[in-house]
Amino acid sequence: MKKVLGIVLSLSLLLTPLLAACGTDEETPSETPAETPAEEPAEEEPAEEPAAEKHKIGILAPAVTHGWVAAVAYNAEVRSKELEDKIEYQIQTSSNAEEMTSQLDDLLTWGADAIVAFPQWEGMEVPIQQAIDDGVTVVNFDIEIAADGVYRVAGDNEDMGVQGANYIVEKIGETGTVVMLEVPTSGSVSELRKKGFVDTMAEIAPDMEIITYATKFTREDGLKDFADILISNPQIDAVYSMDDETSIGVLQAISEAGRTDIKVVTGGGGMQEYFRMMPENEDIWIQSALYSPAMVMDAVDMAVAILDGEMVEEVKIIPTTIVDRDNYEDFLDENSPY
Repeated sequence: MKKVLGIVLSLSLLLTPLLAACGTDEETPSETPAETPAEEPAEEEPAEEPAAEKHKIGILAPAVTHGWVAAVAYNAEVRSKELEDKIEYQIQTSSNAEEMTSQLDDLLTWGADAIVAFPQWEGMEVPIQQAIDDGVTVVNFDIEIAADGVYRVAGDNEDMGVQGANYIVEKIGETGTVVMLEVPTSGSVSELRKKGFVDTMAEIAPDMEIITYATKFTREDGLKDFADILISNPQIDAVYSMDDETSIGVLQAISEAGRTDIKVVTGGGGMQEYFRMMPENEDIWIQSALYSPAMVMDAVDMAVAILDGEMVEEVKIIPTTIVDRDNYEDFLDENSPY
């Protein structure tokens, strides 16, 4: 009996570690919970950059007494609107130097960084020089004035006179009588066109008789003044007119007088009405030295470029193009206000 109990006890001792091991195998080990990844901090939205400050550009133009001048103001506004993401602008029109000077003061008070000016009258030199001295950029359109530091965009007024002389000699030869219509009130415009014409004519046709009369850049003055000129000059071979509107008045006076001696009438500007007259009169060569009012867009662009810190030439001269019945169709523009 004792022997049996010893065997049982021995078996119990042997089985105890085995059962413990089996029990351990059956238990489901506790899982270590997965670490939750830390949330990354949300990316901050980049701060919006403040909008670039717009340049303030003031535009000074004469009041509309002439189709070409109207087209200048129109084209200046068209270009300014196209640049509204970069500039603020104001356009002022005036009837004389005193009014333009007052408007210049208003634009400076407004805070203009640059002025695009079309100063048709004498007397603008001092106020424009003062604006430049005060640090304001001034770009003159068309007109040359005595002011240090002024920029300028213009057609080639002197070359317009050169081309007019060449054209007349080409059509009538080296001798004859030419009436030159100058416009002293237009300042350097008339002076340069006259110089180019007279100097060239002296060189290529020294025997040409040139008779000079003063008029204005309007068809009404062209008609009135040339009607008087026709009475006092029984023979005229050509007319050197500096402006398309003046030339329209000249052509009306010639037609009303029934004159057939005049073979050439020049002009200048780029007027659509004048272009359409070119093929209608086979007896007269009607010519225009293109001087587009759209050039004022270049003046606005120059002002913006200077304010942007770009280097620009102080004077930009746009070459002359001659228009007559042979090529007028290339220059017709239904949308042009001039």
